[in-house]
Amino acid sequence: MSRRVSLTQYLVEQERQHGRIPAQLRLLIEVVARACKRIAISVNKGALGDVLGSAGSENVQGEVQKKLDVISNEVLIEANEWGGHLAAMASEEMDSIHGVPHRYPQGEYLLLFDPLDGSSNIDVNVSIGTIFSVLRKVGHARGVSEEDFLQPGKHQAAAGYCVYGPQTTLVLTVGDGVAMFTLDREQGSFVLTEENLTIPEDTQEFAVNMSNQRHWAPPVVRYIDECLAGKDGPRGKDFNMRWVGSMVADVHRLLMRGGVFLYPWDQREPDKPGKLRLMYEANPMAFLVEQAGGLASNGQARIMGLVPSKLHERTSVVLGSKNEVERVVDYHRSALP
Repeated sequence: MSRRVSLTQYLVEQERQHGRIPAQLRLLIEVVARACKRIAISVNKGALGDVLGSAGSENVQGEVQKKLDVISNEVLIEANEWGGHLAAMASEEMDSIHGVPHRYPQGEYLLLFDPLDGSSNIDVNVSIGTIFSVLRKVGHARGVSEEDFLQPGKHQAAAGYCVYGPQTTLVLTVGDGVAMFTLDREQGSFVLTEENLTIPEDTQEFAVNMSNQRHWAPPVVRYIDECLAGKDGPRGKDFNMRWVGSMVADVHRLLMRGGVFLYPWDQREPDKPGKLRLMYEANPMAFLVEQAGGLASNGQARIMGLVPSKLHERTSVVLGSKNEVERVVDYHRSALP
């Protein structure tokens, strides 16, 4: 970059010069970014801050919460509930929505977040992150219910994630491409380091948990088998497999250099359409990937076209390089009776 542009300056320019970001949305994104900086500090302290290990509780999905899960959730709530830009929040770690207290002004946006994605990696010092999605509140009534959140992902006003790795990196879209910001720890601000991220249409890299292959549907097994066959197989080229076990880290890699990420349906829980949460993980990541020129599908349909029926709905996920996602979708279509 020829000049250092802070996140705040970038957002102000988007608002002032291009009219793409209303003032409330700009403030909301800035507050989320500040919350991510606080979370990054806790993550970086690790054992020194007594933040590792289990919190001794479970979330609404019955998953054991880590201390950092709880801390991150509280940080995001406390940072966002008083600013006047939100009507309510929803989190992967909470049973229901969190309305803005009546003593504060109510804004026109809804915030959804996975406060700390990749919790299994917390205690082993592997990249984790925060994922967020912003929706506009429908209607003008002051009250907010879960139904207000049940919008398809194509209605997102903004989405992004912050990955806590060797660098703390914020990746953001407001519907006009994808921008990346890196935290300057000395200055305490996010600085624009790349604009208009683009995912190559073709790739030779996939990310999936291979230990579950025996439980997948035939179209996914077919796709992975062909990748594993390499240049001697039907694809005629060798593929590399990468898997971090943190969606933030795996998606960040493919945004930077291409690839396809899969978290498919699993026959061990046949009644569940997938494991990842549609509104906290799949929709925001799908928005980012599509804005970078990729595709995001559940195998049969565009992820951002899915209409959620409940707050913690799950879905299968295939996203990344356009031509690879299309191939997986074609295999699902050809398997239909």
